Amino acid sequence: MSLDAETRQQLLDSISRFVRERLRPLEDKVAEDDAVPAEIIQEMRELGLFGLAIPEEFGGLGLSMEDECLTMFEMGKTSPAFRSVFGTNVGIGSQGIVMFGTDEQKSEWLPGLASGEIIASFALTEPEAGSDAGSVRTTAVRDGDDYVINGTKRYITNANKANVFTLMARTNPDVKGAKGVSSFIVPSDLPGISLGAPEKKMGQQGAHICDVNFDNVRVPARLRLGDEGMGFINAMQILERGRLHISAVCVGVAERLIADCVAYAAERKQFGQPIGEFQLVQGMLADSKTEAYAGRCMVMDAARRRDAGEEIGTEASCSKYFCSEMVGRVADRAVQIYGGAGYIADYGIERLYRDVRIFRLYEGTSQIQQVVIARNMLRDAG
Repeated sequence: MSLDAETRQQLLDSISRFVRERLRPLEDKVAEDDAVPAEIIQEMRELGLFGLAIPEEFGGLGLSMEDECLTMFEMGKTSPAFRSVFGTNVGIGSQGIVMFGTDEQKSEWLPGLASGEIIASFALTEPEAGSDAGSVRTTAVRDGDDYVINGTKRYITNANKANVFTLMARTNPDVKGAKGVSSFIVPSDLPGISLGAPEKKMGQQGAHICDVNFDNVRVPARLRLGDEGMGFINAMQILERGRLHISAVCVGVAERLIADCVAYAAERKQFGQPIGEFQLVQGMLADSKTEAYAGRCMVMDAARRRDAGEEIGTEASCSKYFCSEMVGRVADRAVQIYGGAGYIADYGIERLYRDVRIFRLYEGTSQIQQVVIARNMLRDAG
């Protein structure tokens, strides 16, 4: 649902104020503690952030793709770890149920996901399946009214907080590749589920990823999402929306970095004048502004096309590829503009430099986006 102009602006103003007054002052603490404070998570619930993309009838805000991207432009202006708190509920953790769930599944899970009382996680990646999502080895074998699941999932965001997993598993071992994979809603408290320790990461402290192990886990057949063998196709549709979401976050982070750089260049003096008056510094500022503007335009165009019912697989991959690479370049220039100050922790630039590196990896690496784009081009030409 698209919000009317007044309601949309009220939402964006609320999120902008929340980011400015509550989140940005806590960035260093979250990075040091590797945890987002409980009171902040509760405020996120009260703002409705966990239910941005969940339909209103189930307690969410039911935002259009365009409105969701606008909110992520604002959330991108603080540490990405904050967005990760609710990001899996908004995107890959809930959208399988929204798009492919039965009425019973939606009624059972979506209200709790929308309120943030239930945390969802998306369990696709494995030790030998990530970019090659069709190589999933986790198995789900039908046994009466249940499926028995065995396998390991790797680098699963919010796994240590999740109440439920959207799981991809192979239901037909005789069918190789994507067509043998199905998707399931798996409550995290089922016997046989165990977690690895949270991984130590390059950036985004406060957002956690873990291995998830399934040892003869019995999942009721009623919790299968869609038909058998449709899991990979479902996952790709879920990731299409997620790629636009992440693209918008990348734009938001880039815009925050640019604003910080402009303020610093206006006050930092060398050779008797602000460094912003030197043309080589101006060139870096101009390049960053131009690229961030291009990214914003790409995201908004693709989002509006999706809301209009168009197929935007290529455009979503274009946006994810460009925006995730773009924010890396902007962050690199930010370190350069700040000079030595950009390399030390006090200014937060080096933290954001590390934080944004993951954007080129998850929701499909840059190289996977290139493959998707080119294959779609060749398919359409045929």
